[in-house]
Amino acid sequence: MSPDDPARHQESARRLTPARVLDVDRLLEDPRNRIVVCCGSGGVGKTTTAAALGLRAAERGRKVVVLTIDPARRLAQSMGIDSLDNTPRRVKGVDDSAGGELHAMMLDMKRTFDEIVESHADPDRAAAILGNPFYQSLSAGFAGTQEYMAMEKLGQLRAKDEWDLIVVDTPPSRSALDFLDAPKRLGSFLDGKLIRVLLAPAKVGGRAGMKFLNVGMSMMTGVLGKVLGGPFLKDVQTFVAAMDSMFGGFRTRADATYKLLQASGTAFLVVAAPERDALREAAYFVERLAAEDMPLAGLVLNRVHGSGADRLSAERALAAAENLEDARIVDQNGGKAGLRSSPGNSPDPHGSSEPADAAHDDSTPDAAPEAPDAGAPERSVDALAAGLLRLHAERMHLLAREQRTRDRFTARHPEVAVTEVAALPGDVHDLAGLRDIGARLATGRPELPEPGA
Repeated sequence: MSPDDPARHQESARRLTPARVLDVDRLLEDPRNRIVVCCGSGGVGKTTTAAALGLRAAERGRKVVVLTIDPARRLAQSMGIDSLDNTPRRVKGVDDSAGGELHAMMLDMKRTFDEIVESHADPDRAAAILGNPFYQSLSAGFAGTQEYMAMEKLGQLRAKDEWDLIVVDTPPSRSALDFLDAPKRLGSFLDGKLIRVLLAPAKVGGRAGMKFLNVGMSMMTGVLGKVLGGPFLKDVQTFVAAMDSMFGGFRTRADATYKLLQASGTAFLVVAAPERDALREAAYFVERLAAEDMPLAGLVLNRVHGSGADRLSAERALAAAENLEDARIVDQNGGKAGLRSSPGNSPDPHGSSEPADAAHDDSTPDAAPEAPDAGAPERSVDALAAGLLRLHAERMHLLAREQRTRDRFTARHPEVAVTEVAALPGDVHDLAGLRDIGARLATGRPELPEPGA
């Protein structure tokens, strides 16, 4: 493709077209918006983003609860709370002059599961379920349970209608899609063939049930007993029998929460770092949200690198560093010729025409013992400058790589609004830090002056 090819210019223009800017304050201040879900792959800053959004919304007059699923407890620390649990706790130190409040809580997966059992079963059956070993294992770590319980807790919070805004920090899953897939995954488990088979004897009941169990299931239970262990299989059967009346409730609530996520008043924010894998995951999630008819507000591009000296390109910085490290290459008055002897300008008093580099002479300036010491300070400064120039070149290459990755996402999804947050030198550990992140989110500018500057 030639440089003057119109197609090339069109491709360049499309790639360089700036993305739509996400108006975060408008999103947070609109009273019709009741739920904001921060989602994305693990390790991209979802927890900090959710906390910063919650704080900014509260200081703009809304009563906010932030639900985090982050077990590292960084959210509690940044909000000055000793610990978070399954009950919302009010955060102190928030500017409430606009009438807002900020509350925070951390999902207790097992406690949420227990609450569901206690609220949907009579006391005797609830006690039997809670004491069942298989239930205890399921509620503590069954695949997808954490994501499902996050949706359960979201449904509970929204049903109370106590909060103007609920900000959800989704679980640190291997894949961002796990949050949407969890209800279907648990529903598939509850509807699975194994559960139906284990439930069949209880549904038949009486002698017929026992006969069916002894004759029709003897071979299967024998195999399962060997694989799972007899006591474990019995625990599963007891659990299934006790939970039978609740299985439909799980599916009903999962469906209701799923519809809540699709409804107007809910907004998804996809959080990603400007890295290829993270933005690829973000692109998959954007496409999945569209396929599920779920409202996407935009993309938070977190940990974006910047530089105040970006007018100096990486190529020019490297060239300058090379000149400082080996000054004989260019920028010498006489070039390499100046380093050679000739019959017309030979330092040899005898006028020898032999080149200086052909035979070593201790009387030449290059071999003088005092020369290295005399030039040491200058060379030290040059080496330091060259090192800084190389560091700058590396930063410019990083910025270019991040920009290319961002442009690829923007070209693929030009409809997605974007806001950027700078890569900070350390972790956010207090409300002032969260407030600063909120300001960066709202302006869409990664680089802001330091507070008080």
